[in-house]
Amino acid sequence: MSPTPRKVSLVLSYQYPGKYAFTVLAGAVESDPALADVSLHFPRSRETLLDTVRERADAGDTVVAAWSFYSASFGPSVEELKWVRERLEGRDVLCIAGGVHATAETLQTLQAGFDLVAVGEGEYTLRALLARVLKGEDPRDTHGVAHLVDGKLVQHGHGEGVRLDDFPPFAARHVKFGAIEITRGCIYACRFCQTPFMSKARFRHRTVPNIAHWARELRRSGRRDLRFITPTSMSYGTPDETMNLSAVEALLAAVTEAMAPDGRIYYGTFPSEVRPEHVTPDALALLKRYVANDNLIIGGQSGSERILQATRRGHDVETVVRATRLAVEGGFVPNVDFILGLPGEEPSDVDATLDLMRKLSEMGARVHGHTFMPLPGTPYRDAPPGRMDARTQQRLDQLASQGRLYGHWKQQGALAEAIVARRQPRAR
Repeated sequence: MSPTPRKVSLVLSYQYPGKYAFTVLAGAVESDPALADVSLHFPRSRETLLDTVRERADAGDTVVAAWSFYSASFGPSVEELKWVRERLEGRDVLCIAGGVHATAETLQTLQAGFDLVAVGEGEYTLRALLARVLKGEDPRDTHGVAHLVDGKLVQHGHGEGVRLDDFPPFAARHVKFGAIEITRGCIYACRFCQTPFMSKARFRHRTVPNIAHWARELRRSGRRDLRFITPTSMSYGTPDETMNLSAVEALLAAVTEAMAPDGRIYYGTFPSEVRPEHVTPDALALLKRYVANDNLIIGGQSGSERILQATRRGHDVETVVRATRLAVEGGFVPNVDFILGLPGEEPSDVDATLDLMRKLSEMGARVHGHTFMPLPGTPYRDAPPGRMDARTQQRLDQLASQGRLYGHWKQQGALAEAIVARRQPRAR
C-alpha cells in the first residue's frame, strides 16, 4: 500500500539576501505540475515566519521551512532558526537550508540545527525533496541532500547544474519578480569568489527567446525596469574569455521589444558587472543604444599587479585604467570595485590600490570599497580576514568625505571577523 498523499506548505524565510534565491526556487516549484499540492509562503520577518509555520502546522499541513544564505548571513539565519524552534511548542517542522555557504560548509550548517541541507544548485533538489514529502517518503533520501546520522555527515550526491531555460527566473504566479538570470557559472575562477566554485567554472547561458519570454511576463505584470543576473555581463553568448557582441545585441534588442513601449533596460550595472577588458569602444556603443543606466560596474579589485596575479583576476592595472577612461568617454560613470585586505597584501600593495582609487576618481569614476572576506568554498577559505591599519582607514575616510568612495567596507570588516570566528577545521 502506497503512502497517503498529503498537503505540504513550503515556508520560505523571504528576507535579504535569501529572498533572491527563493524568488528563483519558488519559480521552480510553482512551474512543476507534480507539486500542485504544495502551497508557498513568503514571510519577511521571523515573527511572521513563526506565525505562518504554526498556522499551517495547526491546519494539518506537513510544513517545510527553508533558509538560504551567504556566509555573511549564516549567523543571523542560525539565530532565526533557533528562535523559531524554541517557539514551535511541539509542532513537527522540517527545517532545511541551501545556498553557497550551506554547500561549502555542509557539516557546520547541519550542526547548527538544520535538519537537511541542499548541496549544490537547488532547483532539481527542492522539487525532488517536496515530491518525496508529498508522498510521505523520507526526504533524507533525496539526491543532493545531506543530513546527520549519529553526528556524522551523510550526503546523497550533489544538486545537479541546471539548464537555465528549463526553469523560470522568478515566480510570476506568486508575484515574486526579480532580475533575470542570464548566465550561471564563471570561467574566471577568481580566488576570492564563491560563484565559480558553487556553479562550476564554465558559462551556462539562458537563450534569447527564453529571456524575451520572461521579459514579457515581467512587463505584463506592470513592471517597467528589467535587470539581469550574470557574473560578467559582456560574456553573454560566449564559452570563453572573448566577447560575442552580436549575441549581446540580440539579447538587448529582444528584451527592448519585449518591454516596449516604455520599459527600461539596465545592463552592465548591478547585479551584472563588466570585466575591465570587456570595456571597449564597440561594447560601449552597443550598450549606449539600448540601456537606461548611465553607469557601469567594473571589477578592478586591486591596484597591485602582484595581487591581481595572485588572485587570478586575469587582467592588469592598466586594463582597469583604460576601462575607466573609455567608459567616461563613452558617456558612462564607471563604478569601480576594489577589495582591500586581500591575502598576501603588503603595505606597498595597499598603497598601490589606494593610489589607483584616487587616480580613477580624478578621471571621473566612483570607487566602491570592499573588505576581503575569506569565503567558504573558495581557495581563500582559510585566509585571515581583511584588516586595515589606521593609515589605510584614514585615506579611505578622506576619499569618502570627498564623495569619491562609497561602500560598506567597515561593516564587511566585522563580517569577515565573524566568518573566521565561526570557521571550523577542514574535514579530512
